Amino acid sequence: MTDPGQDHTGLTDSFASRRYFRKFETIVVHLLRVAATMEAEGEVSKDEVRIVSRYLSGLLYTFRALSMKYLLVGRDTGRFFGSLNMDKRDSGFPVASELLTMANDAQQARVHLDNMPTESELKDEMVRTIIGDREIPTKLQFALSQRLYYEELLKGELFWARNDPQCHWMGDSGERRRFRIHWAVYDSQINLPVIYLLEIEDSGRVTLPKDQRRWPEVQSHLMAQALGGLKLVTIAKGFDEDFDDLHPKRLRRIHVGPMYSSAYTEQSGPLRAVLDDAKAPEGNDWALAWTIEDLESEQVVEERAGWFSTVEREVFALDPFGGRGAETGATHTRRSIILPQRPFQVLAEHNPPGFADVRKFVVSAAGQVLRY
Repeated sequence: MTDPGQDHTGLTDSFASRRYFRKFETIVVHLLRVAATMEAEGEVSKDEVRIVSRYLSGLLYTFRALSMKYLLVGRDTGRFFGSLNMDKRDSGFPVASELLTMANDAQQARVHLDNMPTESELKDEMVRTIIGDREIPTKLQFALSQRLYYEELLKGELFWARNDPQCHWMGDSGERRRFRIHWAVYDSQINLPVIYLLEIEDSGRVTLPKDQRRWPEVQSHLMAQALGGLKLVTIAKGFDEDFDDLHPKRLRRIHVGPMYSSAYTEQSGPLRAVLDDAKAPEGNDWALAWTIEDLESEQVVEERAGWFSTVEREVFALDPFGGRGAETGATHTRRSIILPQRPFQVLAEHNPPGFADVRKFVVSAAGQVLRY
């Protein structure tokens, strides 16, 4: 057994912290472009891209808020406020406790802002300190950074540790209503954002989002099962058995990450060597893994429920190649990696084993996305 805390590190240097947040802002913007490319190729639908883009935008806002919180890390602010704690070995992302603390801060953001000077007042005081006292107004800069942090939290639309299920009508399938449910979590076991999309058919008398009994139960059930260690088939079968009048037809899970960076992470494996050999300039020394798991229902069977009734149960298609379906618990698993041009060139030169079936999305500062 190893202590997971040993894999965590604090970014105590101001310049390193700011580069880290700039890197993630760049990565998330590229992710949005990759999602649009996948839609153009017909791999995901327009509605799915809209949902995924909303969660990715939430990640962008979350990193922006954290960058304000830790803007003056490493400087003498007169108050110890810690540093960003990140997972340097498994994910490259901030640890889940950062998002939990952020959620708590968001609940009290209005109270903090009401008791703080305004942005203009703080800036005026900075000018007086610089001109009159000829000092660097570090404490005032810290106060302003915290104000900007709480203002970001108050705007909302962030990616939280738990993003509860939402339900959207997709149309009717015969006499049944069809819905897409989506939710997301920041998995505390692997410190990564995970997005779920579930398509269901509803044979209940009251439409699901308006059903005051079933909808809260569905939300609670799905959030309890949102664990990266669970196979999709386990999640889908559990849902199918717990709700006789809700029929899961397709379940998709998207893992965002890990992020690899020669400057910040210590992951082992081929990508580490690729990034080291690439010697890419600042801002381009990274690679991000992106994995999509899909589980689809292939047929319906009827089971007895009591003496005189039957219920429908889904039979899910598992990956038929090499028996991998039983291992992965999914119908399809597609792995991708997103990286700038220089690391991709080195990856192509090294051609490490295991990357032949991994899709490569090569991104540029100009906004181009090329797929290999």
